[in-house]
Amino acid sequence: MVADDDTVAVVVVVREYNEKNDGDAVINAESRCDAGTARKLSVCTHLMGDPLCRVRNSPAYLMLVAEMKVLGGGEDKQRKEIVGMIRGCLKMVTLNGKSPENVKHGRTPATKVGYILGLRVSTSHRRMGIGLKLVRRMELWFRENGAQFSYIATKNDNLPSLNLFTTKCGYSKFRTPSILVHPVFAHRIKPHKKVTIIHLSQKDAVSLYRTRFSAVDFFPSDIDAVLNNKLNVGTFIAVPRGSYDEISWPGTAAFLEAAPGSWAVMSIWNCKEIFRLEVRGASRLQKAVAKTTRVMDRAFPWLNLPSIPKLFGPFDLHFIYGLGGEGPKVNTFVKALCGLAHNMAQDHGCGVVVTEVAQQDPIKPGIPHWEMLSCDEDVWCIKSLGESFRDWGKSPPGAAIFIDPREF
Repeated sequence: MVADDDTVAVVVVVREYNEKNDGDAVINAESRCDAGTARKLSVCTHLMGDPLCRVRNSPAYLMLVAEMKVLGGGEDKQRKEIVGMIRGCLKMVTLNGKSPENVKHGRTPATKVGYILGLRVSTSHRRMGIGLKLVRRMELWFRENGAQFSYIATKNDNLPSLNLFTTKCGYSKFRTPSILVHPVFAHRIKPHKKVTIIHLSQKDAVSLYRTRFSAVDFFPSDIDAVLNNKLNVGTFIAVPRGSYDEISWPGTAAFLEAAPGSWAVMSIWNCKEIFRLEVRGASRLQKAVAKTTRVMDRAFPWLNLPSIPKLFGPFDLHFIYGLGGEGPKVNTFVKALCGLAHNMAQDHGCGVVVTEVAQQDPIKPGIPHWEMLSCDEDVWCIKSLGESFRDWGKSPPGAAIFIDPREF
């Protein structure tokens, strides 16, 4: 495209992110996207200098940027500016594994899905179709690599995002899991006297998840890669005191053959190594109240007073995933595991512990969390990219859903 001295031509080009040359420009663009939320209470993500940190641990990933080029207007050189970005990753997951037909035949069908995250457009360049261009280009990459579905997760009050995906891109609302957040107090959570918690080996953890959770929607086929990742802090199982301990643990196969009446399991992901969060827009009064709670908690730890950690600057977090179990008292064991997760997060200097579960998951009541910090309805939207498996988007939600920590 050629422009004379009096003509200004603007072109938006969607291209692959260049890790060597685009890093600073993307970080600056992301900060401009956050500028519009500074006056209201909101959570912002610090990528710690790595725009790919949210997808780098996925089996296959891609980041695209929208670059605006301005030609003409008396300038000798064309001007370039990154005004948008999108990230996507691919993986194999369980597909409707607990449907009556699949249960009948003992099948755990899997399909390749693409997950879209980190779609951002700078505030000064919205309503120009840039977000739509980025989504369509990412979907093309998904199709080229054999994905049969594309899905996204967004907040239920993010109306521009919901409108883009459901109205313009053909996505349908699919699931509404809950993001549950618990602050890390200054005091320790006391261990449950009737519960023993065992740190599983990676071999036992993989075996347990494949045996008991492989039919759960979105269970990743490469669970071994997840559990062997350096960001995985560990997998822990809670059992009745007196049944097993670290020494008498018989291994996953023997345990499941004679499992106690109730038990629970969880894994922990160390998000602090890849990104940090920050709550912005808090008033001076809110900050003062939070500080007071911390002072009281540190001064009188034996009172077990709830306190608000330092959330108004960059803070770290741990993510609980693979949380589940069996038995009528499962929530007692879930709560005990969450107590351990709290104390481990405290040891690592984290501000919060986060997990995400299905709305109707029976273990949800057993997960300690603060409503004011949590999101009861995280909206997932899905779109079929091929002719097969068209009914998954219409299938009723299962009792549980597996959240891949690599995409949180």
